[in-house]
Amino acid sequence: MNILCIGDIVGRAGRNAIIELLPSLKQELSVDFTVVNAENSAAGSGITLDIAEELFKRGCDVLTSGDHIWDKSDIKDYLNRNEKLLRPANFPDGVPGKGSCVVTAPNGVRVGVINLLGRTFMRYNVTCPFKKLEDLSQEIRKETPVIVVDMHAEATSEKVALGFFSDGKVSIVFGTHTHIPTADETVLSSGTAYITDLGMTGPFDSVIGQVKEKIIERFLTSLPHKFEVATGDIRLNGIIVDVDEKTGKARSIKRIQKKL
Repeated sequence: MNILCIGDIVGRAGRNAIIELLPSLKQELSVDFTVVNAENSAAGSGITLDIAEELFKRGCDVLTSGDHIWDKSDIKDYLNRNEKLLRPANFPDGVPGKGSCVVTAPNGVRVGVINLLGRTFMRYNVTCPFKKLEDLSQEIRKETPVIVVDMHAEATSEKVALGFFSDGKVSIVFGTHTHIPTADETVLSSGTAYITDLGMTGPFDSVIGQVKEKIIERFLTSLPHKFEVATGDIRLNGIIVDVDEKTGKARSIKRIQKKL
């Protein structure tokens, strides 16, 4: 089966890219299942109930997130109602929502999705993503061998290490958070497809999605400036992975970039 994984949606520009590009992309690539990181989809920070519903309507099967998941207060109740919007699984017990789910794809194949948050240079005190992945993947494999992991992390080394740690345990590990697509897509030796960062879906005439002049001014002066989501050069970034639904092993991985 073909699984499409799309990088961090940034603001209205990123949402427009999903609305305009995703339907034709799914048809072009014969996509069976789509996982999208949407934690920056609401004005560049967080996600709202209405935006989540719109993204599901537009063809996203599961939405993942990261350190900005709590930025919009109304999302907490929605997380408890819709297991297809994930928060990182390694937050402490008792927080709203779930960090993993198993969903039936349109083709009838069950697909597990795990959302994790890195600990290096990140602002939250979360439990070990490596141990959490091991526990969750063992549980999900009782239902399906097809498992997709979003590792939302700052440090490339932490993502790479988790990729090797996961090899053979899951089908796909992709990194998110840094908004810059990496060129290291590969199928590891035990059959796990890996990439350090999908890149973002949003405005590339920017500094990681924000108006570049304001970011440059902040670097020049060290004074605080209110960030503003940019609007130019909109691109959708992600990967398409062919997974054997019987074994859960990846056959191939390819980077995808489409301009709006």
